[in-house]
Formats: sequence, structure tokens, C-alpha cells
Amino acid sequence: MNTILIVATLVEVLLLVLVLAAYLLAITGTLTKIASTAALIRIGVHAIDEQVRPIDSEVRGINGALGKVATALTSATS
Repeated sequence: MNTILIVATLVEVLLLVLVLAAYLLAITGTLTKIASTAALIRIGVHAIDEQVRPIDSEVRGINGALGKVATALTSATS
């Protein structure tokens, strides 16, 4: 009787280990996909940053010109 219980326990432990290993492999695959996607997003954000960076100086120039227009219009209406 003890032998049957020992064998049953060993089979259950083996099954548990196999199920846990399968879940860990599934999680590893998912995390690998997430890391790959995150890398692509990082590359995309970097590209957007490079494309948008020159706009800052242009916007400052436009804001300065609009400030002068606003001042001129204010003094013209006063």
C-alpha cells in the first residue's frame, strides 16, 4: 500500500513540475514578444523625437512674430 502512495505522490509531483514548466515557458514567450514590441516602440518614439526636434526653434520664432503682431494690433486699436 505504501508503495502505491509513494508512486502516486511522485507522479503528482512530476505532473506539477511539468505544468509549472509549461506555464513558465508560456510566460517567457509572452515576455519575449513584449520586449520585442517595446523595442520597436522605443525606435518609433526616437524617430518621432528626431523629426519633431527642429519644430521647437520654428515655433519660438512664430510665437515671437505673433507677439509683435499682437502688440501692433493692440497699439493700433488704442
